[in-house]
Amino acid sequence: MAAYEYGGKRYPDRKTMLAARRGHYIRLVNNGMNYTQAARTVGVSKRTGKVWRNGRTRSTGRNERPSVDCYRKGMEQPRTINGRYLSQEERLRMADLRRLGHGVRAIARAIGRPPSTVSREMRRNTNPASGLYEPYRAQQQAAARLRRPKPRRILADPRLRAAVSYGLSRHWSPEQISRRLVTAYPDDGTMRASHETIYQAIYVQAKGELRAGLKQALRQGRTGRRPQGTPDGRTKRFRDPMAMIAERPPEADDRAVPGHWEGDLITGAYNRSAIGTLVERTTRFTVLLHLPDGHDAGQVQQAIIEKMAGLPGPLRQSLTWDQGSEMARHAGIRTALDMDVYFCDPHSPWQRGTNENTNGLLRQYFPKGTDLSIYPEDYLDAVARELNDRPRKTLGWMTPSEKITPLLQGIRYPEPDN
Repeated sequence: MAAYEYGGKRYPDRKTMLAARRGHYIRLVNNGMNYTQAARTVGVSKRTGKVWRNGRTRSTGRNERPSVDCYRKGMEQPRTINGRYLSQEERLRMADLRRLGHGVRAIARAIGRPPSTVSREMRRNTNPASGLYEPYRAQQQAAARLRRPKPRRILADPRLRAAVSYGLSRHWSPEQISRRLVTAYPDDGTMRASHETIYQAIYVQAKGELRAGLKQALRQGRTGRRPQGTPDGRTKRFRDPMAMIAERPPEADDRAVPGHWEGDLITGAYNRSAIGTLVERTTRFTVLLHLPDGHDAGQVQQAIIEKMAGLPGPLRQSLTWDQGSEMARHAGIRTALDMDVYFCDPHSPWQRGTNENTNGLLRQYFPKGTDLSIYPEDYLDAVARELNDRPRKTLGWMTPSEKITPLLQGIRYPEPDN
């Protein structure tokens, strides 16, 4: 009599060998392996694995039941979960009504749930072997799906992990890696990962020994996820009411009238030191604030008032800043200088584009990661003079100093001929 072998073990007949192969397949699936890999491991096609799980329809129209029952074995005591999920009692009620022949909508009305919830529950948790909705088995399946933490797909799949690591080594962004996987493996559904999945895998790994390497791979150099809150849902930062940039007068937006300023801080190593920057929107004239004793709200308020108090009133129309905590005393600045203060929307640095550009120029003089408190005030004034004496294309190759000097003297400077 012929003997059949699988996995190094001999079986007396083909039926017993196939049963062992199917059992191995379903154990792999229950342990978290995807369907394609499980089928490949036991030596069958992906389609065969699908037939084992879902059954098949013969050409005669007769439906065959699944050969395996895919659900987590072992019964646990039902636990109390969030009310948005179906409870054990609701599942028992659904099973009773189903046996009595009630339809989905009638069952939904009886248990006070939407019909879509009942339909989805029946579809997902009906026992494929018996074709019946079994409430205790359904409860166990639902509890298994809720268990956390779930195995992370990238960390569990060596091929996918290698592809993602290769992209990170070339300093690709997670979105670029995700899109590239689709083009590189068009017919392999297992080689798929969204950019969010890649981010989550990176930040989980970064808690361990891979922190340094992953920090170099990510463009922003972070090993922790920044909260992705919605700007509209943020609470107000300051006690005093803020005037937002949308309320700023139109002449400030089109730079038609001088006297509208943009401000910000450039910070040193570990944000322990800072220099304040003020830029006039029309002339691009720059003023630097010396903050040797810190950059909290009181220090910034005092520095702004001292620097701008000597300007004539027409050149103190408004000041636009981001929502940093250093501007918590904006009401005092407004009162002392008779100058409106406006705030940008969260995460919108382009609303202070002139100031952002100037901060980039200043990094040539004040490199990132250095201690900015070592620079004396006269050095800051010298850097500001050098910037203000630099010809600008946007000013018709005039300098900011040449543009603002007539304004300080009360003389309107003629525009250069193009």
